[in-house]
Amino acid sequence: MSVQTIVENGFDGIVAEIECQTTRGLPSIIIVGFAGKAVDEAKERIRSAFSCLPVDFPKRRITINLAPADIPKQQASFDLAIAVSILEASQAIPPVPRKASFFGELGLDGSIRPVRGLIGKLLSARQNGLTTAFIPESNVAQARLIDGLNVYPCQKLSQVFLHLNGQQVLVALSGASVLPKSTTASPVDFADVIGQEQAKRALTIAAAGRHNILLSGPPGTGKSMLAKALISVLPPMNRAEILEATHLHSLHGKNYELTVTRRPFRSPHHSASQTSIIGGGSKPRPGEISLAHHGVLFLDEFPEFQRNVIESLRQPLEDRIITLSRAHDSLQLPANFILVATANPCPCGYYGTPKACTCQQAKLNNYRRKLSGPIIDRIDVYVDVENVAHAPLLAPNRGAVTT
Repeated sequence: MSVQTIVENGFDGIVAEIECQTTRGLPSIIIVGFAGKAVDEAKERIRSAFSCLPVDFPKRRITINLAPADIPKQQASFDLAIAVSILEASQAIPPVPRKASFFGELGLDGSIRPVRGLIGKLLSARQNGLTTAFIPESNVAQARLIDGLNVYPCQKLSQVFLHLNGQQVLVALSGASVLPKSTTASPVDFADVIGQEQAKRALTIAAAGRHNILLSGPPGTGKSMLAKALISVLPPMNRAEILEATHLHSLHGKNYELTVTRRPFRSPHHSASQTSIIGGGSKPRPGEISLAHHGVLFLDEFPEFQRNVIESLRQPLEDRIITLSRAHDSLQLPANFILVATANPCPCGYYGTPKACTCQQAKLNNYRRKLSGPIIDRIDVYVDVENVAHAPLLAPNRGAVTT
């Protein structure tokens, strides 16, 4: 007998079986199956959490196996499944239904805490034929977005124990809720941009065709403001896009219950590292290109980014996915975004303008070489953004929108 849960494998998930065996010997808990530190520490959390149950913790040698054993398990979301497997092995509860899955981190008082990436876990559970899920109550907002599953929110381990024993039935969520309305609201709108009709027209075309665009011009011409206004002309996200964006942000951030209803707009600083942009790390997380999925990735001062960061965008801009290969694992994450980049004509910003340029020729050549041919080839639209005359800026009728 085993208890089911989901182990993350990049954007997707794999069904993991939690097996428990109790034997004679000194009381102890051994967890095997490529368990990370957070999973191995579960034995102390579970031992304390049993204090809220009407049964004693088994005074036997307990062996927990997390299968498949060749896939790393890093998260504390296995706590609830491990606790249920111990209850089942010690015959404190009847055999757990084969199609049930369990997600949650346990507190020392038996409380069930929210977990990272729950939407992806539930989608993977449904895809693999699991029909029931026990989840932390704090994750309910995201769980309501998933249909086709009987989802039971839980606050305490004792509630799961009583439910599985038939003593106190938990109430399942009633189907998928209506998604929060997607909004295209933006702090900057095209109506706020005076002049720059050519640039606004180019951004509208980029939004319609999902083209990557480069805005080039001296400082103060409104390049950053134009880029931030692009969100206001993009269409609202549909249900599938909201689920994907919410899942990616849940994998990355600390707000596990956040629902993403507005197209993402990511604007990393030019000092950002390659890992922060494309994702990865010792515990792989989505990078900025995945967090901008179905939205906009704004790279201000594009040539000022490190050369290796710029070159790492080659594959995502072409394939709309990022494949991260490491020595111990490989994962694939979506990265379907609109790239909006800005650049000055030179490091000081005033080459070719009435104001004198102070850049030496060698520095100017190095600046221009920062963008290689393959990167330039993946940018579809180029726009020169010039200075706006004072008269339109001071006119009372401001903000005609070009469509």
